Amino acid sequence: MPSLERAGVRPHWVGGRRQLSAPRLRADTPERAGLDPAALAHLVGEVHALTAGDRPWAAGAVVLAGRGPVIAVAEAAGWAVRYSRYDPQTDAGVELPPAAQVPAALTTPFDLASLTKLFTAVAAVQQIERRTLGMDARVGDYLPEFRGAARHGITVRQLLTHTSGLRPELPLYDCPDDTARMAMLRAEAPSSAPGEYRYSDLNMILLQLVLERVTGRTLDVLVRDGITRPLGMTTTAFGPCPGAAATEDQRRPWAKADRGMLRGVVHDENAWALGGVAGHAGLFSTAHDLAVFCRTLLAGGSYGPARILGPDFVELLLTPPGLGFAVDQPWFMGALAGRGAAGHTGFTGTSLVLDPATDTFLVLLANTVHPRRRPPDSGPRAALATHLARAVV
Repeated sequence: MPSLERAGVRPHWVGGRRQLSAPRLRADTPERAGLDPAALAHLVGEVHALTAGDRPWAAGAVVLAGRGPVIAVAEAAGWAVRYSRYDPQTDAGVELPPAAQVPAALTTPFDLASLTKLFTAVAAVQQIERRTLGMDARVGDYLPEFRGAARHGITVRQLLTHTSGLRPELPLYDCPDDTARMAMLRAEAPSSAPGEYRYSDLNMILLQLVLERVTGRTLDVLVRDGITRPLGMTTTAFGPCPGAAATEDQRRPWAKADRGMLRGVVHDENAWALGGVAGHAGLFSTAHDLAVFCRTLLAGGSYGPARILGPDFVELLLTPPGLGFAVDQPWFMGALAGRGAAGHTGFTGTSLVLDPATDTFLVLLANTVHPRRRPPDSGPRAALATHLARAVV
């Protein structure tokens, strides 16, 4: 982590107690941010290229990038809503009339998909900081009725680091009701040896249930009261989210449910089955709000007068292997990886990277699944991150 002084954090006094205050984000020139404008121009050009043509990487995209408290790039490209449906005969989207298409804007909310996991992780570490949750406590101590997790001694740390051994997902979307969904989760046991890395949405679903049991509050309330409200992230919340970018014409056989063209409701089928609030997916947000989230972590847990975590606990989140956060993953971080960069991707086309070594951040929101999901391609994410890395003066 950079020193808090280098990150612009200054002490102030509240009620006789010394607090840390971090400067708020502001838009300014690349030079003021210590970034090369030519490299950032390549980044902006690439975002527009990704949304151009008949079969773009994404229908629409918004990118924010900066260093320290300065936003040096804020660019929207393409369309938040472009298609009415997907045509499997032509393997292409059916475009809406031009007047009905909606351009992507800097203020457009996107379905964050798995970026939701980062907020669940922060909410968990907040409880660890308050000593209401034990990092190495067993899930069975909090949820004894979850027999599979309890019998195998799965810990909170294993949920946060994806080392529980749980399979990637369960077909909760095929269950007839909440009772059947909870029964399936309670019985689920690791399918590989605990301790080995295996990315799983079930980890964050279980962590959500642990947090709700420990606090007596639902995850959406924990995220709102502990993260988004103190930081002024007014456009970040669990759905429904009218005005969000459209995602997928969700139909079988390419999807897991028949829901039609989705806009403003969660894309992930399991999050939808769980009512839209889930530890692994369900949040909607704008690029500026996510930049605030990045800035807060880079500044040791503070933004303006608000503090959501102490610096030691932010470091705990971001230290390899990371708690909820992926660390130094070049497949989507490009040349930012290698010195402790942290972040995550989302299935709908979203990603964020924050790099403590250079005090930089990159937020990409895109609807790559509009009009339908494709095999994942994170090459463009890595390329944008590399442009930012090359911009650091």
